[in-house]
Amino acid sequence: MPYGVTRTTLRSMTNIPPPAEELRILDHELRQLDARRAQLLARRSWLLGVLRSAKSPAPAWGPAPAWGPAPASAQTPAGWPAPAPRPRQPEATAPGVQNVLLVLGGVLLTVAAIAFTLVSWGHLGIAGRAAVLGAVTFAALAAPVPLLKRGLRSTAESVAGLGLVLTVLDAYALHEVALPEVDGTGYAAAATAVLAALWAAYGRALGALRLPLPAAMATAQLPLLLWVVAVDAGHHTITAALLVTAALDTVVALSVSVRSVRVVATVGAYGTGAWGLLAAGWLSWEATGPSAAARAAALLALAAAIALGAAWRAPAAQASPGLSSTGGLITVAAAGGVLRSVLPDAWTVPGYLLCGIALLAVRGTWLPESVRRGLRWSSAGVQALAVAWALPLVTVVLVGPVGWAERAWSGAPSNARDAVTVSTPWPSNTETAPLVLAAVAAVLALTFRGGPHRSVALSGALGLAWAAVLVLPATLELPYLAGLLALGVTTAATLTAAAYSRHAHPTDDEPAHPTGPPARTRPSPITLTALGLALITSFHLVALSLAAEAATLAVLGSLTALFAAVAVWQRHEIRAGSAAASLAYATALACATGASLDWQPHHTALLVLLVPASAALLAARLKDATPTLSVEIAGAVAALVAISLAAMEPPVLALVLSLCGVIAAGTAMRPDRRQLGYLAAALFVLATWVRLASWEVGSPEAYTLPVTVPALVVGFVRRRREPGTSSWTAYGPGLSVTLLPSLLAAWGDLDWLRPLLLGSAALLVTLVGARQRLQALLVLGGGTLALVALHELAPYIAQAMGAVPRWVPPALAGLLLLALGATYEQRLRDARRVRDVLGRMH
Repeated sequence: MPYGVTRTTLRSMTNIPPPAEELRILDHELRQLDARRAQLLARRSWLLGVLRSAKSPAPAWGPAPAWGPAPASAQTPAGWPAPAPRPRQPEATAPGVQNVLLVLGGVLLTVAAIAFTLVSWGHLGIAGRAAVLGAVTFAALAAPVPLLKRGLRSTAESVAGLGLVLTVLDAYALHEVALPEVDGTGYAAAATAVLAALWAAYGRALGALRLPLPAAMATAQLPLLLWVVAVDAGHHTITAALLVTAALDTVVALSVSVRSVRVVATVGAYGTGAWGLLAAGWLSWEATGPSAAARAAALLALAAAIALGAAWRAPAAQASPGLSSTGGLITVAAAGGVLRSVLPDAWTVPGYLLCGIALLAVRGTWLPESVRRGLRWSSAGVQALAVAWALPLVTVVLVGPVGWAERAWSGAPSNARDAVTVSTPWPSNTETAPLVLAAVAAVLALTFRGGPHRSVALSGALGLAWAAVLVLPATLELPYLAGLLALGVTTAATLTAAAYSRHAHPTDDEPAHPTGPPARTRPSPITLTALGLALITSFHLVALSLAAEAATLAVLGSLTALFAAVAVWQRHEIRAGSAAASLAYATALACATGASLDWQPHHTALLVLLVPASAALLAARLKDATPTLSVEIAGAVAALVAISLAAMEPPVLALVLSLCGVIAAGTAMRPDRRQLGYLAAALFVLATWVRLASWEVGSPEAYTLPVTVPALVVGFVRRRREPGTSSWTAYGPGLSVTLLPSLLAAWGDLDWLRPLLLGSAALLVTLVGARQRLQALLVLGGGTLALVALHELAPYIAQAMGAVPRWVPPALAGLLLLALGATYEQRLRDARRVRDVLGRMH
């Protein structure tokens, strides 16, 4: 065959093994890969164990942990390490042991030096003393130099700490030997200043040591304070020393790059600054004149400058808003303290409030945003405190008129303040509370003129303005009628604000769609706030009007007309509340009118019924569900008031109940209020019962038959319309209402007429039940008939039982029990026989 032909033929040929052979080859390759992977994982685990062992070097091919059994094709290669147990881990690290030893050594040396200075000092002469302390101190301070060169940094730190303690002992020894007449506090001030400077220079010279610089910073907190104490300075000077120290600490904390020094300086700044601030605030509050207040204000200004300067220098820090807010509050305390010293006591809070509002001038300035935000927080805090100061007066004005309920129509007071303090005293120095409330309301309205929080802010402003107007008549001691007129105008104004505010907001779950039905709306916070304030003001006005009869009638009539007008002319959510309030005040007006005409309460009840009747007529004309429900609830409450007024006169109570039933029946004519038909029936029945009780009717049939007859008629009609209705559902309630009370009465009746009539009626019911095959009639009628018959036979049964010996009933009971026991045993024997038969079956 030619060469070319063979070559071409071999190129086109392929050698594919059978499937079984190919599967065997694949399984063999996979086993080899698994064995190799197991070897590599075992080697990796051993290497990790070596690296985690002790720091001492180990042989590169030392003992290794066992790898576990391996397949025949995965035997350990020659030269690989043999398995060995993992070495035990040490419980403490070498650096930790080193630090403990060095700290203990330094502490022991320090204790020894102190003991030498305090106890053994007198055994040496002047030269010996100086030589010993100087040599030891110089050696302790110089030893860290060679130690650092050798890389023993921790040892150098310990020895340096000992040297610093020795310098303190040197200063003490110098005072005891050379300067004993020098004042101890003044000497301590100078010594701490010198030591702080020396330690700082020593730390800068040996930059590798971390202890001298923070120690110098901690010692630097003492010189200035000790100096002012030594010179017997006053409180203002001591406070100034604390604040100056805090200022120096702040400068160091913001400018030094060493972290330990910054930490010590920060702690010192907060500590000394807090003490200085508290002292300055106390001095400002205790200041009795402009001069003392000005000096305290200067100290507070220094504290404010420290806080604001720290916030300004580090605007990106997390503490910047807090520092700036603290600085703003301190500034307000400083300026307000000066104003307090020259203003009357009633103007103290307005003075501080004015200073707090002035902080809002930082908006739009070149200050960092964190600083401006903190100042706004401080302003808000001052305003909140001012409002909290005015709240007790608002509470007194709102709660005080409640006392007129116990002395209604006793006579009008002379002015509005006497009207609100009938049961609570007037707080002192609160004459400026309306001004404070109005100022905060104006700030809220002007600050939030846009943005997402505008509606909430305006609601708050509306509430504060309302509170200012509420307390103004009593604050100004206006005449009583003028105060009532002002409250009436306030009620109308807030109700108008609720009616004409922008209130429609689509709910989140039903967004408005241009082509679909309009989405449900919810009232805005302004609308709800205004409506709530109108209701509260109206309640307050009614409580104040109880002082005089004419005022009560005029206020109730005006409020009824006002809320009714809003309910008629407005078409949104406040309509429900206004309608309910109008009906409530109409009920109160009816009661007040009856009392004014000297009517009895049960006569007034008939006048009050005009309110639920009007509510039923109004609810039938309303289209919206929410106002309809509120009107119906108000009408129901008015009906309950009428019933309670007529409760002591049964004939009038029966009339009131029947009229309420008429109103309920008229309401039940509406398709969506069919369920009120049951209430109307119950009211009619209750009215009948009350009328019968007033006639002193004692026969139960007079009370039950008015219920039974309508119930049976309703049941008959229902079974005609729904043939599947059970006889118990249709006729059971009606029959039970009459048969059961009559049966109970018949058992205690010695006359023959009631049992005869009841038995006849029960027989008739039983026959009808048998005729129509109705279970309820058969059971109720038959049971009643049997019990009536038993009642009639009871005397004869008792007479027969008197003739029977006393042993007969126990004997009969024993025989009955024996018969029951024998029957029970027979049943058990039959059950065992059946079980045995079933057990023998295969």
